[in-house]
Amino acid sequence: MYFHLVGYFNTSAPANQADADIAALIGEANETFLTKGAPAGKGAKILNFRIEDQKIHIEIESDRYVRAHDAILRFKKPLAALLGKKYRIGIRGIEIESFVVKFPSNDPVKSTKIPYVSNIEFDGQEITVEMEINESQIQNRIPDRIITLIEDKIAMQGYGGKEEHWNLLWESEQKQVLCTEDPTAELLKESWIKHGAARGQWIYGPEITRLFRAFESIVVKEVLEFLGYREMIFPKLVPWSVWERSGHAKGVYPEIYYVCPPKTRDPDFWEEVSDYYKVTHEVPLDLIEQKIDKPIGGLCYAQCPPFWHFLQGTTIADDTFPARVFDRSGTSHRYESGGIHGIERVDEFHRIEIVWMGTPEQVVEESERIQERYKYIFEEILELTWRKAWVTPWFMAQEGLTGTAGRKSVGTIDYESFMPYRDGWLEFQNVSVNGDKYPTGFGVKSQSGSELWSGCSGVGLERWASALLAQKGLDPDNWSPAFRRIVGELPRGFKFL
Repeated sequence: MYFHLVGYFNTSAPANQADADIAALIGEANETFLTKGAPAGKGAKILNFRIEDQKIHIEIESDRYVRAHDAILRFKKPLAALLGKKYRIGIRGIEIESFVVKFPSNDPVKSTKIPYVSNIEFDGQEITVEMEINESQIQNRIPDRIITLIEDKIAMQGYGGKEEHWNLLWESEQKQVLCTEDPTAELLKESWIKHGAARGQWIYGPEITRLFRAFESIVVKEVLEFLGYREMIFPKLVPWSVWERSGHAKGVYPEIYYVCPPKTRDPDFWEEVSDYYKVTHEVPLDLIEQKIDKPIGGLCYAQCPPFWHFLQGTTIADDTFPARVFDRSGTSHRYESGGIHGIERVDEFHRIEIVWMGTPEQVVEESERIQERYKYIFEEILELTWRKAWVTPWFMAQEGLTGTAGRKSVGTIDYESFMPYRDGWLEFQNVSVNGDKYPTGFGVKSQSGSELWSGCSGVGLERWASALLAQKGLDPDNWSPAFRRIVGELPRGFKFL
């Protein structure tokens, strides 16, 4: 990695008389504090300088060990001491004229709109990045974050999709195929569901709602009560501060539904909106847009991050661990764009979120206990054809989290159900061990100071229904005896003429 910086120090008075002293200081810097912490022969070096009125121009090159933008900050303090003590001249700031970073890469970065980057080039072996930055941005580590961002983007480009990071762990026996129809089409035909007014939204009739409640009762009895979980209610409006700590702020933007509050509740401020509708019977969206404030966050996307605000900045007694909680209090929302399909992939969905926290050993053990309970449900109650696989999400792969503490324990296990109507598999359940991601992000500590990890598992009711109905169909006689007993007699739905 190579850095080249050209800039200057603004001074309170011309510093020409300090020319010799500055030259001597540069010679000392190149041999001492600009190489401190770097291997022998490495570090930063001031190539030349010149004094022009109230500017001290400077050129620096470096490697990755003492980066040029760090070097100019390192040099500022002794330079200020020299000029102030001997010449009564102050330094009023640093200006950067040119800043270029080069680093090896086998691939270009596809994105060209990166903050503070004016140009990116790739010659087949090396990426050259030109940045437009100032002293404040250097102090805030912006150059380093830009480099990390570009490296992450390249890693993500090469991720290659889930199939390259998917390892089968277990597969059930093939059960008898009792249905070959798309379950959503059958649900619509029987009027168990209707499209909602919003995109990716369904209205669920009495029959399928009974199925949802049956799934909930199974999860509560066979997983949550069996393992000792306590119910909580998590917020469903998530502010930016939560997503910043959870890490979702790095890339959640294309998938969330934004929440914008009104600029004021004053009826007079909104009167023209109301009047427009009364006259035209049309909602004036452009006018509303002018009267709402910037987004304060979004609707629930990943269900567990808002929970962590409950623990943020706290120290928890050791006898609390492993801590086990769950939430089933409302809908989650994701903008799925063109990926919407039936009730399998929707913008508004219903989910039970299971969260646990403790020592790394406790968290991994809890994951294994939950997996055993799911196996019991899918084999003995629902009697599905299913499998589970170890999946490395791309963000964990590129951050090296899968090898935490030398163990392949951080990551996600996906559960997939066979879908006869399309001769494929549907991910309908997961169990994740997230390492220290959330305790660290939200500043949660244990009484003993031992490391804390967490895990989570989302039970999607739409996905469970899709898995069951795709294999068994809508006729309860095709469902397992154990599940029929839990469901009971289906309520009578609506009969449309």
